[in-house]
Amino acid sequence: MDETLQELGEYISQVRGEDVLGFDVAYGELTVRVAVESIVETIRFLRDDVRCQFVNLTDICGVDWPTRPQRFDVVYHFLSPRQNLRIRVKVMTDEARPVPSVTSIFPSADWFEREVYDMYGVLFTGHPDLRRILTDYGFDGHPLRKDFPLTGFVEVRYDDEQKRVVYEPVRLNQEFRNFDFLSPWEGTDYVLPGDEKAKTN
Repeated sequence: MDETLQELGEYISQVRGEDVLGFDVAYGELTVRVAVESIVETIRFLRDDVRCQFVNLTDICGVDWPTRPQRFDVVYHFLSPRQNLRIRVKVMTDEARPVPSVTSIFPSADWFEREVYDMYGVLFTGHPDLRRILTDYGFDGHPLRKDFPLTGFVEVRYDDEQKRVVYEPVRLNQEFRNFDFLSPWEGTDYVLPGDEKAKTN
């Protein structure tokens, strides 16, 4: 299988030329890195070429690398039932540079691209309806970015008195606990709750 994927990677790299920045085969999977400005043409090639025939767009997702200048990877997963192969295509971008939408080739990319936009803030040019899909319209930030706070910024609840949904700053009702990680078999320096009832000799 690795030989087949290696040959396919070489073929794609040879035919697409400068559009392909590189490829590698690891753990039985082919990953092709593509220049962001040529993603649409490359994906059209992967769908239409006789040796590829990746006609099924399985998923589009994002990855955040906050220490990298181009901090986001947009990752496309394809399946070729005819060839019985899978491929992963990656492009790199940052917060300001949009990625061309592939909805003209795969209409199913619509919701996938909306999810990447919602979770990471990656913009897609040419998308017919780029808006949030999982979070609320007034949501602040993008939850899967590594710099997004674990508690979020606001919490949502329904107020019976006002008869509407209310947004409020996050309020932690319980302080973060201080764990000592002492083993109960070795004994602790304090009395555990409930142990004060034990008989002492």
